[in-house]
Amino acid sequence: MVTEMDPTPNPEPSSSAEFNLAMPPIGATNKRQRESLPYPEPQASACANSQEQSNRRALPREDVPGKNSSQRIENIWHALESVTDPEIPVINVVEMGIIADVRINDAGVTVDMTPTFVGCPALDVIRQDIRRAVSDLGEPDVTVNVVFDPPWTTDRIQPSGLVKLKAFGLAPPVRSCGACSAESSMPDLEKIPCPFCDSANTEMESMFGPTLCRSIHYCRNCLQSFEHFKTV
Repeated sequence: MVTEMDPTPNPEPSSSAEFNLAMPPIGATNKRQRESLPYPEPQASACANSQEQSNRRALPREDVPGKNSSQRIENIWHALESVTDPEIPVINVVEMGIIADVRINDAGVTVDMTPTFVGCPALDVIRQDIRRAVSDLGEPDVTVNVVFDPPWTTDRIQPSGLVKLKAFGLAPPVRSCGACSAESSMPDLEKIPCPFCDSANTEMESMFGPTLCRSIHYCRNCLQSFEHFKTV
C-alpha cells in the first residue's frame, strides 16, 4: 500500500531564522553584541531603570565633588588647624592665612602654602608638620607646595588669629592700606598700641626683632618692651 505524499511544501528555514533574529541570542549581553543585531535592543523595565539611576548616583562624578569628597576636604582643613607656627605656637596655619589651596584626587592630597616672609626659617618645619597632620588622616600621598602667587599679606590673618597674637604679648599688625605711601605709614609704626595696656604712647626701638616678621617697641605707659608683628 502506497501512502500519498503531502503536496504542501515544508516551510522555508529562512523564516525561522528571521524569527530568531527578533530576540538577542543567549549570552548577548554586552554592548558590542547588541549593536550587531539588526533590531533595536529591548527596553529595560521601569524597575531596572530605577536601579540603574540609583547606582549611577551612588558613584561620585570626577568633575563634581560628592559627599565623600566634601567630607574629605573638611577633614583635611580640620587637620591643618592642628598645625601651628613654631615661632608663634598659639596660632595655627589656617588662622595665619598661609594655606592657599587644598586639592584632592584618588592619588592623594596637594596643599599649597604661602610663606609669610621669603626665607622664613620655620618654613621646612611647617611643611613637615602639614604633611604629617594630613597623612595621619590615612591619605596615601601628601604633597606640600610653596607658592608665592598671590603673595601673603597680614590682611589674610583671621580675626581669631589677631586676638591670639595680642594675648600672646605680640602686637598684631594693623590693616594695610594699599593707597598709603611709605612716608604716611611710618608714623603708625612709631605708635603701635601696646598689647599689654592698649596705650598708643609707644615708640619703635628696632625694626629688626628676633625674627624677620617682628619689630621691637617700648611702651612709655606701662614701661614694658614688646614685639610687633610687622604689617605687610
